[in-house]
Amino acid sequence: MTDFLLELRSEEIPARMQAGARENLAKLFTAELAKAGLSAGEIVTYAGPRRLALIARGLPAATEAVSEEVKGPRASAPPQALEGFLRKTGLTREQLTERDGVLFAITEKPGRATAQVLAEAIPAIVRAFPWPKSMRWGAESASTESMRWVRPLHAIVALFGAEVVPFEIAGITSGNVTRGHRFHAPAEIVLTGADTYVEQLRAAKVLVDQDERAAIIRERASALAAEAGLELVEDEGLVAENAGLTEWPVPLLGRFDEAYLDVPPEVIQLTARVNQKYFVCRSTDGKLANAFVCTANIEATDGGAKIVEGNGKVLAARLSDARFFYETDLKTKLDDLRPKLEKIVFHEKLGTVADKVERVAKLARWLVEEGIVGATPSPHRGEGGDPRQGRGEGEGQPGSASPVSAPHPGPLPDGERERLADLAERAAYLAKADLVTGMVGEFPELQGLMGGYYAAAQGEDPRVAEAVRDHYKPVGQGDDVPTALVTVAVALADKLDSVAQFFMVGLKPSGSKDPFALRRAALGIASTIQQNGLRLPFYAASIRAMGNVDHGSTEMMDFIIDRLKVQQREAGVRHDLIDAVFALGGEDDLVRLLARVHALQAFVTTDDGTNLLAGYKRAANILKKEGVEGDQAWSAPTYTLEPAEADLIAALDAAEPKAAEAVQAEDFEVAMAALASLRAPIDRFFDDVTVNDADPAKRTARLALLARVRAAVHTVADFSRIEG
Repeated sequence: MTDFLLELRSEEIPARMQAGARENLAKLFTAELAKAGLSAGEIVTYAGPRRLALIARGLPAATEAVSEEVKGPRASAPPQALEGFLRKTGLTREQLTERDGVLFAITEKPGRATAQVLAEAIPAIVRAFPWPKSMRWGAESASTESMRWVRPLHAIVALFGAEVVPFEIAGITSGNVTRGHRFHAPAEIVLTGADTYVEQLRAAKVLVDQDERAAIIRERASALAAEAGLELVEDEGLVAENAGLTEWPVPLLGRFDEAYLDVPPEVIQLTARVNQKYFVCRSTDGKLANAFVCTANIEATDGGAKIVEGNGKVLAARLSDARFFYETDLKTKLDDLRPKLEKIVFHEKLGTVADKVERVAKLARWLVEEGIVGATPSPHRGEGGDPRQGRGEGEGQPGSASPVSAPHPGPLPDGERERLADLAERAAYLAKADLVTGMVGEFPELQGLMGGYYAAAQGEDPRVAEAVRDHYKPVGQGDDVPTALVTVAVALADKLDSVAQFFMVGLKPSGSKDPFALRRAALGIASTIQQNGLRLPFYAASIRAMGNVDHGSTEMMDFIIDRLKVQQREAGVRHDLIDAVFALGGEDDLVRLLARVHALQAFVTTDDGTNLLAGYKRAANILKKEGVEGDQAWSAPTYTLEPAEADLIAALDAAEPKAAEAVQAEDFEVAMAALASLRAPIDRFFDDVTVNDADPAKRTARLALLARVRAAVHTVADFSRIEG
């Protein structure tokens, strides 16, 4: 077995493209080998700023000879069929083999040298390589047929063992020569094979392994910060980016003027990260320090002093610009910036950002005034009631079965609720004003955050400033979910408005396309409701968000539910249990739905749950076979009951009201415990009683009894959806 080395050396490959390039190179190489019936024992890929490399270990010297057999027509088939088969195979009648009256075309394909396969495969891979962006260069670039690469390709190394695999691509001939570090070792290096590749390049001051470069940057940057009595602000994305920018990484610590620490720390960190690819440090008290770590691509003779000095000057210039934006923005009140939002189009079908602000402010106020945010309305809404009816406020607290307890128990006094409503409305009016500030214009990632700083600086209530800062949260999985009352109202209103408005004008996500990030907004809505235990009447809220006109609130609810299902599955909840609860319908309280799901997940893992499920399914199967759908009118039988029949009726008489009362109180564990009491009576009923009795009256009554069992179980979940 022999190893193969491929190195594609070019001008600088953008760091963001390197991981994908490694993956695509391995995938394309594997596919090309498979076409020839070859596979490698192991494939390793490397990427850096000036080279993309692959090592395939354990390749045979040649492919195996193969015999291909193609079945043809019968020997007695019409001449036309035979002629068509001969044209397809390129053989004559005499070259066909006949077996049991059927003709076969058998072609022997001799083995090929692996080097020959590679000589054909590599040019195909290079020409088909899927760079996100690529270019043409040189005189040939005048033709659209010329080769494209991410940056001009300079050289190709292709070694099978110690031998060069010969081929040519766009005037570049494969060989065994590469170059090391641009400054430390610019001379040509003759490579001897895959086994020595990494060490030969290391000797030339090139670390080809991206993971090794990343480890050096991560560890040395942390060590430099520690030596200065500081702590590095970890940033794995920045580690990977610096590893993609350097072949011989040398982290260096520098300082900047402490005066710049008056600028918000997020601004300093983003300025250093985005513009300069620098890490920042914090002191032991957690505050940002006036230190940065840059990553050089060279070992300087002065220990990096000049590099640090130069980088410090560049960073100072960037921070000076940032401070200018910050100080200039502070001179203008957020209120005075709001008119500028009338000139920013939110969407051509939905008006301006100013229009959105008006909608969000009204919705945020409604959420507080209705007691949805800032109080816990009564959970005692009847099952089967119209979910589109809004809920009263402050009549009770959710039961203990709720997966997340509401953090703000009990209704608020009217005066305090009105005050919170005013604050939520005020925060919503200011929340988008920072979009027209200089700082957010320079760093769009800081929207919301800068508004919070500016709101605090101009003397707004701290709750308003916090809501302005955090109203975009959560922006993705793992992000913090707001819990402060005013922030929750504005954040929820903002996301509800976005989903409702885009649904209202028919701009819904489809397939993998979600240009307005509505799936993310839906998950944010679900997470906010869940985390805060909000008793949100979802249909009422969605209609409210649509301007009090129902333009598809049911569809919007289904969309939110679908995202919630995905979230719960990813959290480890069984999909069939989610479906069993959500299939009941007539429910728009996400907290209550999840309480049922979590209680059901705990119940079905018990012996009682397993046996009740078995009994339910047996009853449901009989009812299905007999065509008994839906609820049946129940009345006590007039004939003499068999003991097991009477026991089941008595058990249902006791369990049904207990389960219904527990469901009403949202204590789903108690509801399921009540249903679990049916387990033994159901088993005895099936053992001792003939359902399909010859007496029509008994048969009808017993089927109705099984329908009653089914209906009782359905007060908690649709057990027909549960697997097992």
